[in-house]
Amino acid sequence: MKGLAKKAAAIALAALTATSMAVMLAGCAGADGADGTDGADGADGADGISVESVAINENGELIITFSDGTTQNAGSVYPAEQASDEDSIAVLFTNDVHCGFDSSDDGMGLAGFAGYKYAMWQQYGAVTTVDIGDFIQGEAIGTISDGEYPVQLRNFVGYDYGTVGNHEFDYGMDALIGEDGLVAQSDMTYLCCNFIDLQTGEPVFDEYALETYGDITVAYVGIATPETLFKSTPAYFQNEDGEYIYGFCEGNDGQNLYNRVQESVDAAKEAGADYVVTISHLGIEEGSEPYRSTDLIANTTGIDAVLDGHSHSVVESDAVENADGEEVLLSSTGTKFANAGKLVIDTNGTSDTSDDELTTELISAEEVNADPDYSGNVMAYLTELYLNSVEVQYQSLLNEVVGKSSVDLSVSGDDGVRLVRNRETAIGNFCADAYRAVMGADIGLVNGGGIRADIPEGDVTYGDVINVHPYGNMACLVEATGQQILDALELGSMNTMSEASDGTNALGESGGFLQVSGLRYTIDTSVESTVEIADDGSFMSVAGERRVKDVQVLNSETGEYEDIDPEATYTVASHNYMLKQGGDGYTMFGGCNILLDETLIDNQVLINYINDYLGGVIGSQYSATEGRITVE
Repeated sequence: MKGLAKKAAAIALAALTATSMAVMLAGCAGADGADGTDGADGADGADGISVESVAINENGELIITFSDGTTQNAGSVYPAEQASDEDSIAVLFTNDVHCGFDSSDDGMGLAGFAGYKYAMWQQYGAVTTVDIGDFIQGEAIGTISDGEYPVQLRNFVGYDYGTVGNHEFDYGMDALIGEDGLVAQSDMTYLCCNFIDLQTGEPVFDEYALETYGDITVAYVGIATPETLFKSTPAYFQNEDGEYIYGFCEGNDGQNLYNRVQESVDAAKEAGADYVVTISHLGIEEGSEPYRSTDLIANTTGIDAVLDGHSHSVVESDAVENADGEEVLLSSTGTKFANAGKLVIDTNGTSDTSDDELTTELISAEEVNADPDYSGNVMAYLTELYLNSVEVQYQSLLNEVVGKSSVDLSVSGDDGVRLVRNRETAIGNFCADAYRAVMGADIGLVNGGGIRADIPEGDVTYGDVINVHPYGNMACLVEATGQQILDALELGSMNTMSEASDGTNALGESGGFLQVSGLRYTIDTSVESTVEIADDGSFMSVAGERRVKDVQVLNSETGEYEDIDPEATYTVASHNYMLKQGGDGYTMFGGCNILLDETLIDNQVLINYINDYLGGVIGSQYSATEGRITVE
């Protein structure tokens, strides 16, 4: 399927109608002065000539190719008069897009963001666009092309700098940084100071980039979470002998990361930076300590603003004290274009930085979608058409109906806050049941971070299922002792808190929180977790009292739950990420006897379960949770 992405980029907007093109060209800045009136007639449908493709060249000019082989330069798609606020620099930012390219009530989509960017060109003296990671994964458009479609779409909109999130690695190391990989295909410059090739000791990407705006120089420093080692697939960072050949400055209670970032910040300052802005895929989740953005700020100096990602948090503008007690701006947009972020550096028209003002703000999807100055301008229109041309390449496959659902299955709670990473959910039960049934196991386990989307009531399509399980992990069946299972439950529950959310953000989340089948148990949050993990996030031991209690296993013959026996052997179904590769830290399963090894791709497990075990319909048994996991 990879070739489809390249084909889509090459043909661009072949599906455009002549009428749509005529309307679009009428709105383009510079279109009136473009050469080639015959080409314009072609766009109107004269002599049967139609539009073959549309692309934006490196000068920001719209190039139209017609069916007779002729081309027309329709002029700049950017405003002829750029800045009404010439004294300010705008840094637009996105994080955790996760392929949320279509506009909706909850997201402005790629076209909305492109339109917003276009409007900012009209307002500010300079505009730079950055992404903070996890852009290329999360929905079928990424899965089916191994990330190539998202890169082509990002190129179309135009991003200047970005860093890697843990999910940038989901398609494999070669797919990302190989000779023809996603980085090579990207027009965006990747930055990351702490992604290190351990064989050379050098960073894989540039640590920072300097951008000069008149008399002001801004350094952009890229930072990736050290959790990538276990929140992606650990084997991707290892050689054939299981030795790590890549690292993220993990360990030493966070000090290795802080030191590395400080070195990069100091180097950028020495190179002439007036301001340092980090594009940091770190997050503020409690379970990510000591690698949170707030931890980083508190242990470094010289950073002026941290544009953050990873935890999907919505933070418009927080002031966090650094190691010298100075305030550093922190901002994050949420996920899937729920908001667009903007950092403004107001120079007040002088080269003296002492009177400059830095601010961050978010604009919501609701605001963008409702304002035609953003969602209805020429760049939004162009981007929507381009997105449609890409989606048509694979939509027929994704629209294939594979089953039905009589209920809505959601990863979120009634308050709309994500729940699948800290509580039992009906969709989690469905996924775990699928593994247990299809693989014929005593117990089914699925990491909450691997359940990525809802299944709505009605027809269930192949695309819906891929969106739930987009990673392409492979189902496995192993033999594990009761003690190994108890250790796994303890690891999965180590961050769980008594409250699931504060009404806006989830609390105590962990991508490794387990959704289970064939088990029930209680998490006692009054007991502090005593799980000990290694620097790479892998499980080591439980040092003290356990917070997971009253663990019982379902006896499939009697239909009754029985107390787990730590000495007994049980069959456990999950995927290779957890059972073989130690993903999310589940190394306790290493060395288990493998009964079935990588038999089905993860989304096929769900499809088979719907059709072979549920009669083609996800029924009312999944309308609510069952009390498999009690949190006290």
